[in-house]
Amino acid sequence: MIHLTNLPRGEYPRPQFVRSAWQNLNGAWEFRIDHGKRGRPDSHFDKTILVPFCPESKLSGIENRDFMESVWYRRTVILTHEQLAGRVLLHFGAVDYACTAFLNGQKCGTHRGGYSSFQFDITEYVHAGENTLVVHAVDHQRGGKQPHGKQCDKYHSKGCFYTRTTGIWQTVWLEFVPRMYLKSVQVTTDYRMGSVTFLATVNELPKALTLRTSISFDGKPCASFETPLSAGGTIYTMQVGDVKCWDILQPNLYDVTYELLDGNAVIDTVQSYFGFRTVELREHSLWLNGRPIFQRLVLDQGYYPDGVYTAPTDADLKRDIELSIALGFNGARLHQKVFEERFLYWADRLGYLVWGEQASWGLDITTSEGLINFLPEWLEVVARDRNHPSIIGWCPFNETWDQGRRRADKRVLEAVYLTTKAADPTRPVIDTSGNYHARTDLYDMHDYEQDVVQFAARYGAVTRDSIYEPHPGRQQYEGQPYFISEYGGAWWAPGQKKGWGYGKAPESEAEFGRRYTGLTRALMDNPHICALCYTQLYDVEQEQNGLYTYQREPKFSPKIYEQIRAANSAPAANEKER
Repeated sequence: MIHLTNLPRGEYPRPQFVRSAWQNLNGAWEFRIDHGKRGRPDSHFDKTILVPFCPESKLSGIENRDFMESVWYRRTVILTHEQLAGRVLLHFGAVDYACTAFLNGQKCGTHRGGYSSFQFDITEYVHAGENTLVVHAVDHQRGGKQPHGKQCDKYHSKGCFYTRTTGIWQTVWLEFVPRMYLKSVQVTTDYRMGSVTFLATVNELPKALTLRTSISFDGKPCASFETPLSAGGTIYTMQVGDVKCWDILQPNLYDVTYELLDGNAVIDTVQSYFGFRTVELREHSLWLNGRPIFQRLVLDQGYYPDGVYTAPTDADLKRDIELSIALGFNGARLHQKVFEERFLYWADRLGYLVWGEQASWGLDITTSEGLINFLPEWLEVVARDRNHPSIIGWCPFNETWDQGRRRADKRVLEAVYLTTKAADPTRPVIDTSGNYHARTDLYDMHDYEQDVVQFAARYGAVTRDSIYEPHPGRQQYEGQPYFISEYGGAWWAPGQKKGWGYGKAPESEAEFGRRYTGLTRALMDNPHICALCYTQLYDVEQEQNGLYTYQREPKFSPKIYEQIRAANSAPAANEKER
C-alpha cells in the first residue's frame, strides 16, 4: 500500500515554457503487469504504483526487477467546466518504450521512443467530472530495434549495465490552453550583435493573431516587440543592449514573456528564459563567447538508488550538479540517457556545460532500419532541448560497435549527424562518442589506460597533425578538435568483494590520488587537447568507479578530494592567451 503525504515530483516539469493552468497527474495509479501481452484497457488492475517512478524502482512501490514487456496504468482524472473552455493537452515526460493512451475507453494517442517528451490533444475525449485515463507501455529491449542505453538485457545487472526502466518514468501532466495557442518558440542568440532571433509557431491560425515578446534581465525591462503571426512559423529578431553573457559558473539568464493577442485581448501567456552564449570551433578547440575553454567534464549517467532513472526529488537533480562543480568540473557528458528538462534547468541556472546524448546502446545500426527507429525520437529530443544554453553540443550515439560479423553502418551515423546539424546549426555534433566516427565536428576518444606513464606518453605526443588512434582501420582523423571523452574509471571500493570497474584498482587512496592527478594533467597540459571527461561522478549499482558512492556520499578522505579539485582547477594549456 502506498501512502501519499506529498505529490511526488510536483514541480513544473517544463521550466522553459511555463503556463499557469496545469495539473500534475503524478501519484498513485492502478497498475498491471501483462506478461502475456493480452491485456485490454478494461482489464483487471491488481497493483498500485507511484508515478512517475518506474515499476523496477523501490520508490514505485512495485520493485519488480524481471523483464516486463507490457504494463498497464489507470487512474481517474477529474476536470471542471472551466478547464474545458479551451484545449486539454496530455503530456508525458517519458514513457519507455511504445506508449498508447486511452481516455474513457477511446484511444487518444500513440508514441514510440522511451526518452523523448510528447503530448496528445485530448480535448475531444474528455468531459467535466470523472474521466478514466489508461496508459499502455510496451518495452522489448532484447530485439535490437530500440535504444535502451545502460539498461541491462540480462536478468541481473552486470558490468556497466544496470537496472532496467519500463513504462512511465517522468511526470505526467495536463495543460489547459486556449483554442489557439502558442505551440513553440525556438530561440537563437548572438552576443556580438546583441540580437535574439525567435521562430514562433501556433497550433492553428484561422484568424489574424499578434505575438508580443517582452524581455527583461534581473527584473528590469530590456526590450518589447509585437509581430503579426503567419502560418507555418514566424521569424523575428529583437535587439538587447549591454548584453550579459551566459557563461561557466556565470549563469546570466534573460526572462521572456510571450503573449498571444487576438486584437487587444491576451489569449495565451507563456513565461520562459534564454541565455546569450555562442559556441564555436576555432583553432582546434571549442570557444565559448569568443574565447577558448577547456571542458573539464565528468560522466553523469542519471541513475538513482531508489528511483533508477528518476530522481526522487528536484533537489537531487540540482545536487548532482553541485557535487560536480565542488570537485572543479565545469560540465558533464549526460551519458546514454536523455535527462529530464528539470536537470537542464538547473544546469542553466548554475552555469554548467552539458553534452546532450541519446541512449543509443541496444539499437542495431548495421542496417538502415536503425536510422528509422532512431531519428524521429532523436529529433524530438533536439527540438525539446535546443533552447537550453547549458547544452554546448549534441552526441546522438556512443560507441557504435559491430554486431557479430555485421559492421555498424556508417551511413546511419552520417545521416543522423547531418540531420542534427540541420535541426540545430548553432552547436557542434559528435556523431558517435568513442568509435567509429563517420562524420564529426570533434574527434573524441575513450581510453581507460590506468598506467600514468604510458597514458602521459600517449597523449603528450598529440599534435595538431598527429593523434593517438586505436582504430586506424575504421576511422580517420581530419584535424578536428581532439577530446578524450572517457578516461579514468579507476575502481575504488575498499572492503567490498564484489563490484566492477576499469583496470586494476588502486591499492590505496594515495595511489588513487596520484593516478587521478597524473591522468588528468596529461590531458590538460597538451594545448592540442580541448576537453576531457572523467568516468564517473558516482558509483552506479555494481560499477564502483565513481568519485562518490551511489548514494552521493563521500568515498575518499578530504585530502583526496582536495587533490581532485586541484587537478581539475589547474590552468589548461589550451586556455592560454592566443
